[in-house]
Amino acid sequence: MRTVIAGNWKMNKDRSQALQLLGHLAQAAAELPAGVEVFVAPAFPFLSLAVERLQGAPIAVAAQHCHEAVSGAYTGEVSAGMLASCGVKACIVGHSERRQYFGETDAAVHARIKAVLSVGITPIYCCGELRADREAGRHQEVVGAQVHEALTGLPGEAMAKLIVAYEPVWAIGTGLNATAAQAQEMHAFIRGRLRALAPEQAEGIPILYGGSCKPENAAELFAGPDVNGGLIGGASLDAGAFLELVRIAHRMKKPE
Repeated sequence: MRTVIAGNWKMNKDRSQALQLLGHLAQAAAELPAGVEVFVAPAFPFLSLAVERLQGAPIAVAAQHCHEAVSGAYTGEVSAGMLASCGVKACIVGHSERRQYFGETDAAVHARIKAVLSVGITPIYCCGELRADREAGRHQEVVGAQVHEALTGLPGEAMAKLIVAYEPVWAIGTGLNATAAQAQEMHAFIRGRLRALAPEQAEGIPILYGGSCKPENAAELFAGPDVNGGLIGGASLDAGAFLELVRIAHRMKKPE
């Protein structure tokens, strides 16, 4: 089973700060344990910079978003082809903040996944429930619908290239924390949905935990049988914390 640690910088760091963080990551890259796929997702202005600075390091560059169209009059947007031409290897699609603040729908997410796959980029597909959904006991219903709408119709070979990230939105930056049992329960549920869509590929699709994961709680979270790493937010802005998460993920790696 693939193990993945992906760092989402969100809208943080200016150019000099990005250079400093990339420098720390590149310098320490040689000491990273093998067997963990590592991505960092800076903001758009720093993608080419990240590709350049991490060249030769076992850390790939991901984007935080893309548009589904190949090209056109979409001011402020970026296509998957543009990302690929810059050396970007993965793209986060359907992040909870894109859904919440920019009104992204499951249909748009589906189209963007197909656009990303069409240019050879790995989609990191995000799904997750709000606090109201969790408290109402609708969390599986909500996440199941997201997975169905976004992934139904993708061929098996496309599903095999997918990375899924579960985001309990209620546990991101709120002071609340999902327990390891809650994380594993939802990851197992998502795995079941993936089996229904792609029975031959489902067991090999990494499912990452994306809810305020940090070195202090990572080992417990990553111990879940269906937890294959993390989509890391705040901790990815600190090189030491991020690299420690990679080492923890390696220790907790599931057998092939």
